[in-house]
Amino acid sequence: MAIETINPATGRPIRRYREHSRSEVEAALARASRAFAAWRALTFAERARALRSVAAVLRRRAGGLARLAADEMGKPLAEGEAEVRKSRLACAHYARYARRFLAPERPPGSPRWARVVFEPLGPILAVMPWNFPFWQVFRAAAPALMAGNTMLLKHASNVTGCARAIERVFAESGLPRGVFQTLVLRSRRVAALVADPRVRAVTLTGSTQAGLSVASQAGAAMKKGVFELGGSDPYLVLADADIGRAAEVCAAARLLNAGQSCISAKRFIVVRPVARAFARALAARMAARRVGSPLNPSTQVGPLARGDLRAELHGQVRASVRRGARLLTGGRPLPGPGFYYAPSVLSGVRKGMPAYGEELFGPVAAVIRVRDEDEAVRVANDSAFGLGAAVFTRRRRTAERVAARLEAGTVFWNDFVRSDPSLPFGGVKLSGHGRELGPQGIREFVNVKTLWMAG
Repeated sequence: MAIETINPATGRPIRRYREHSRSEVEAALARASRAFAAWRALTFAERARALRSVAAVLRRRAGGLARLAADEMGKPLAEGEAEVRKSRLACAHYARYARRFLAPERPPGSPRWARVVFEPLGPILAVMPWNFPFWQVFRAAAPALMAGNTMLLKHASNVTGCARAIERVFAESGLPRGVFQTLVLRSRRVAALVADPRVRAVTLTGSTQAGLSVASQAGAAMKKGVFELGGSDPYLVLADADIGRAAEVCAAARLLNAGQSCISAKRFIVVRPVARAFARALAARMAARRVGSPLNPSTQVGPLARGDLRAELHGQVRASVRRGARLLTGGRPLPGPGFYYAPSVLSGVRKGMPAYGEELFGPVAAVIRVRDEDEAVRVANDSAFGLGAAVFTRRRRTAERVAARLEAGTVFWNDFVRSDPSLPFGGVKLSGHGRELGPQGIREFVNVKTLWMAG
């Protein structure tokens, strides 16, 4: 059965792709294993030259790749170009620092003849989502490849064109065949890949449900995994916050990628003295954003990636309203072709509503009023997720105090949560485990080997 991609701005089919057969998957696994033996033998300098070549191809192909993301998952062109640029920066970062991150160590207090070295594992399976079709792949691939591993990509089916394009980027860069390969497969075939002894580890970014499934498969095969899953990021607005700035930052954070991001702001937890002013300011800024075709340079919010995602989001909004939430703006699918949804703000959100406890994967903000800082922290932590969070206050010491109490992998002060190649990224609770990026990210997929050289 073929895989078909759909343009979310029009609802029309783009292209049909043939799934790889069993024999083609077998050949790819064999190539990945053969390529690993030669790739790991290269010096850091040699692998760095290859990654810099990848970055150069990304620079040349940025416009075409951004257009492909716009067509397949509705990302506005400016956001797509920014995503490709960030992917390029990840390649450059690890090309520069991988040798330092993986330099042999002598831990404090260890015998003088002991050393710890870091060696690659082998072929890594990357199971990636559609919402950032380039960045999610390159933030996993750049450190894994620089450590000396090879990689097999199983991308989301609705961005199969992006997945094929990524493989071409690596091929055009001159990397040896088999170092990076794309497999065109449906999700039901992932389990067999995880179980294959040639696959040494798994990295997955996606829904909590997908992560739980693949993590259980990896555990059954005794394989290392890194899982970056869902999030319902709380943004805490305290009494001394700059309300205008907070509302602007929060609107931008909620609407990036049409709200389809694990680290998008989702719950806005606001103390009572400023709750009404903040909700009004946020609703005004959300309503003012331009929704339209991702190919229009003036568009700020594109469509949702699929019709079923829009239907699910609208169901969450309607259920929250039925239970007492108030719509300040939006709250409806937009008429016409494509899968557009109006930027929306729900106020009066309380425990028991979908907008309180579930991840809203789209342009809908949930405003939760609380009494004070202590209740804000309690509500923020009252979630199955723990990916990112932000605190809005004029006082740095207040932000540091609150950040120390939040159950999250990342906390920002007076700004929106985002990842950076130089810093570890990941979450706690059902947002996953392990870390990508930073020095911690490259050490996730290495063998930490102790050498005892006393003789």
